[in-house]
Amino acid sequence: MTKRIVYVLGILAVVVGTYGFYSRLFVGEREVNYGSYVTWGLWVAMYLFFAGVASGSMMVATLDYLFEIPLFKGTGKYALWGAMVTLPAALISIGMDLGHMERIWKVYLRPNLNSLLAQMVWGYTLLGVVILVALWLVVRSSGGKPTRVFKLVMVIGLVMAIFVSGGVGALLGVNASRMVWHVGLLPAQFPIFSLATGVALLLTILALFTSNNDPHRSQQMRVLGIATILLLVVKTYILWADFSMSLYSGVPQNVDAINQVLYGPYWWSFWIVQIVLGTIIPIIVLVVPSLARNRLLVGLIGILVLVGFAAARANIVFPALSVPELEGLATAFSGPHLNFDYFPSLMEWSVTIGVVGLATLAYLLGIDRLPFLKDTTEVAR
Repeated sequence: MTKRIVYVLGILAVVVGTYGFYSRLFVGEREVNYGSYVTWGLWVAMYLFFAGVASGSMMVATLDYLFEIPLFKGTGKYALWGAMVTLPAALISIGMDLGHMERIWKVYLRPNLNSLLAQMVWGYTLLGVVILVALWLVVRSSGGKPTRVFKLVMVIGLVMAIFVSGGVGALLGVNASRMVWHVGLLPAQFPIFSLATGVALLLTILALFTSNNDPHRSQQMRVLGIATILLLVVKTYILWADFSMSLYSGVPQNVDAINQVLYGPYWWSFWIVQIVLGTIIPIIVLVVPSLARNRLLVGLIGILVLVGFAAARANIVFPALSVPELEGLATAFSGPHLNFDYFPSLMEWSVTIGVVGLATLAYLLGIDRLPFLKDTTEVAR
């Protein structure tokens, strides 16, 4: 029943997304709300989110196929398929943001490897290849013990996942003109956030879309729930460290950006979505054993954690760009795309909803149609 509801929601999301995809591909960027000042919008934030889920899912898959932890036997395939589905979602999101999507070939044929952007394109391409190879080896192994070649592929995948997730943080951090990003803490925290989303995705999948055939399923969910709690606590500590240092330093641009998050137009995204729904409620539910045994509730909590991390990505991107780099710039010129008060347009939301719908349907079709993803009884090694 749960899967049917998610199928319907996924189809509706794709239908809603057709407007945004059509407008972006055939009309252009006239209906977006980012512009000359706020140059990155919702699609960049969702790229950061989906890319983090993909790399985090790759990390989680190593529990089964690299480290061979008995408790997680049989879960690696779900994590790898999650990575395979969310990586294209990330690339679609960032592709929509590109002014000339047709020029992407230049990054492959004429790359400037000193550019972090070029490194990220190549990094995600190689990560995608590693995920495909890993899935092919899963099919070949038929549930058997991972071979040395398989383990080598997973080692490469783990290294690539850490590299690309940290590289995304570096991509923001090297912008010296945005002081709130220009801290060494930013690249270091992104792999942790990615791992948290990978754990939350697997928790959601096991809770909502698998049966109780595996005798270890409840224990798997309990361990993943505890891991989610710990990672949320770590995330909150990093957030406090980041915000407190920025405010204590007294650098005007840092203080203004943090105030935009805490008390400005993005307060609801931070306090309600990221903190209350994405952090406090999940911790409370997952801490209480009686609640943590309710599979439907745990699955919904996993979704809340993912939504909270999506909001966290937006809260990193939007506020930093909403602070003028020069005093008086906000009033010096006026025009449709010359303002700092950014909120995603209907078309931007439409594209994002469509991408979420496509990723959801792709995952469900995979676990329903691909033989190696069929939910069968697993036994411990």
